[in-house]
Amino acid sequence: MATAQEKATPNNLSNIPTASNSSALPSPWTHPTADPLRNRPSVAALIPSVDSFPDPPPKTTSTAKGIPVMMRAQTCHPLDPLSAAEISVAVATVRAAGATPEVRDSMRFVEVVLVEPDKQVVALADAYFFPPFQPSLLPRTKGGPVIPTKLPPRKARLVVYNKRSNETSIWIVELREVHAATRGGHHRGKVISSKVVPNVQPPMDAVEYAECEAVVKDFPPFREAMKRRGIEDMDLVMVDAWCVGYHSEADAPSLRLAKPLIFCRTESDCPMENGYARPVEGIYILVNMQTMEILEFEDRKLIPLPPADPLRNYTSGETRGGVDRSDVKPLQIIQPEGPSFRVNGHFIQWQKWNFRIGFTPREGLVIYSVAYIDGSRGRRPVAHRLSFVEMVVPYGDPNDPHYRKNAFDAGEDGLGKNAHSLKKGCDCLGYIKYFDAHFTNFNGGVETIENCVCLHEEDHGILWKHQDWRTGLAEVRRSRRLTVSFICTVANYEYGFFWHFYQDGKIEAEVKLTGILSLGALPPGETRKYGTTIAPGLYAPVHQHFFVARMDMAVDCKPGEAFNQVVEVDVKVEEPGNDNVHNNAFYAEEKLLKSELEAMRDCNPLSARHWIVRNTRTVNRTGQLTGYKLVPGSNCLPLAGSEAKFLRRAAFLKHNLWVTPYVPHEMHPGGEFPNQNPRVGEGLATWVQQNRSLEEADIVLWYVFGVTHIPRLEDWPVMPVERIGFMLMPHGFFNCSPAVDVPPSASDLDDKENSMTAKPIQNGVIAKL
Repeated sequence: MATAQEKATPNNLSNIPTASNSSALPSPWTHPTADPLRNRPSVAALIPSVDSFPDPPPKTTSTAKGIPVMMRAQTCHPLDPLSAAEISVAVATVRAAGATPEVRDSMRFVEVVLVEPDKQVVALADAYFFPPFQPSLLPRTKGGPVIPTKLPPRKARLVVYNKRSNETSIWIVELREVHAATRGGHHRGKVISSKVVPNVQPPMDAVEYAECEAVVKDFPPFREAMKRRGIEDMDLVMVDAWCVGYHSEADAPSLRLAKPLIFCRTESDCPMENGYARPVEGIYILVNMQTMEILEFEDRKLIPLPPADPLRNYTSGETRGGVDRSDVKPLQIIQPEGPSFRVNGHFIQWQKWNFRIGFTPREGLVIYSVAYIDGSRGRRPVAHRLSFVEMVVPYGDPNDPHYRKNAFDAGEDGLGKNAHSLKKGCDCLGYIKYFDAHFTNFNGGVETIENCVCLHEEDHGILWKHQDWRTGLAEVRRSRRLTVSFICTVANYEYGFFWHFYQDGKIEAEVKLTGILSLGALPPGETRKYGTTIAPGLYAPVHQHFFVARMDMAVDCKPGEAFNQVVEVDVKVEEPGNDNVHNNAFYAEEKLLKSELEAMRDCNPLSARHWIVRNTRTVNRTGQLTGYKLVPGSNCLPLAGSEAKFLRRAAFLKHNLWVTPYVPHEMHPGGEFPNQNPRVGEGLATWVQQNRSLEEADIVLWYVFGVTHIPRLEDWPVMPVERIGFMLMPHGFFNCSPAVDVPPSASDLDDKENSMTAKPIQNGVIAKL
């Protein structure tokens, strides 16, 4: 992801310090709170010594006590997403390493991502190499201060599919002289490792989907089957190449397979025609995505196409058969003095929060190094890494083809690769800062999604208010939040992923679901038990959406510290007796989750169940351990039998909460390659069988949340946004509410001036003056 010259909407970020506006920030080694010559800890053990780096060290200036000091800060933070140039170098390096021209030509690049460095390297970068300098991140040690002159080289990880051999391989490339790519395309990367991963299929790519659609449309038996349904114009036909999942040995990953779903538009000259309104059923197709050959084809049952519903389209006005609302007046959101946040590259500062943002093809938006600046206590870490790592959509209709619709939208397709450009005034309102995202395409070229990530402030109503009824005096604070978001489209559905940061220390994760329903066709006069009839000959099957948030927590922990634990809290009703003579007593009961198997937990709204991540070494002013609690929103579990085929790959859906100790490679709850995965319970369900201790650890929370969608007639032709999510809230983290520090708005101050005179009380009612 790139900042695209710190892209912003017109006239809206000239006053925000950025990498290209460095005059707003102090020079790296003159920061008033980060004197490089004083109180420096030894960090030699944190990263390899300078002598071990293959490249010669940069020029330095000599300083007192022989400490080498960088003449300037390094320009690329270890957590910054790969730039377009870095992606090009990584691809060129791997392609050049191919043994033969045939191997090189058959390489297809599924994913190129940053190899995220060790947490201590990130801490070193934040402490000494990138403003605002934070030496307190590193522990003080005995011995002389030794500061490396530069950080370790950045690395890229590539998932490569060989179209000739049907093999998947993983490559690690060290990026050296990336700037050389812009001077003629000469790569200067170094292959660190490569390995073939047997018996897997990597995610599908948009290039493959387009090729599959073309192959199916050109297949004579398919054209004949469509002709039987009254369709001869193949430009009307839509082919969505769904992954086959894994239902039997026939779906094994020895072949790269897809079973497309077919839809048909009614108007070839209407680019916004809703083709999903006319599903084509009764046709069975199996496509070999490696060779782009149709392996099996059968016209099983002639089900008439649904008639052209006049309400089928989602375009505005008369195209939909009606007229637009005319009583909506302009609503303007303005910040005449600019936003309250500051951006420096991918580093964000807002109110007392600071964090970094990243982006990957699979997860989309990633939030790093989340911390809260708490007065004299300084920078207090909350989480090292936050992201959505998987998403599963199982359908509840046992009929063909709907029973096999159980998409892993992250692992089989990629949330980030399916993101799209956001538009001010539609997707985002107000004073916007945008970030671009860079990806490799299937053939190894670099593609850019402009305005992919949106950063902006939002008014969020009242944060706090109290009025003294005796005096009539009132205090009120308005709430605002900082929102970071992106939106992706996976076939018919849209998903918006949001991280909201609040002034009182809360972090909210929210998913907004919208788009178009995935439908089925009905023979005349029939209905479906497992769906809702929404138009003649058309029904919407019942289904669920599940999301997995992975939260690498660091509550009051410096990098390298493992001082967190997880406590489950349930509200209990006191038994009748001497302690509850009035039968009204209830209390909160805590239970320490000591191991991974003990920490496989489910939501329980009847007991107001929630979980607290606590620091085992830090206390607040009352002597209690500081913590952050995970508060569930509405949630569900899979509505499927224990032997359901999709649960073979998605065993992580069986519980709402999983807890593991941090291990760098444990990233994907269903395993890295869920596409056609025949292995039962791979990923999270397998890792926890080690039953590792959680009593004092570097804690990772895996929260699984979902929604059960019983479609309504009102969900057609567009499905209005449905919101689900959860909250991370401070729990004993602060000594008092941060809301105290939030200043009133200008209008609040005006009102306060008018309310300073106490109003007399008449008959218990405050009289008007």
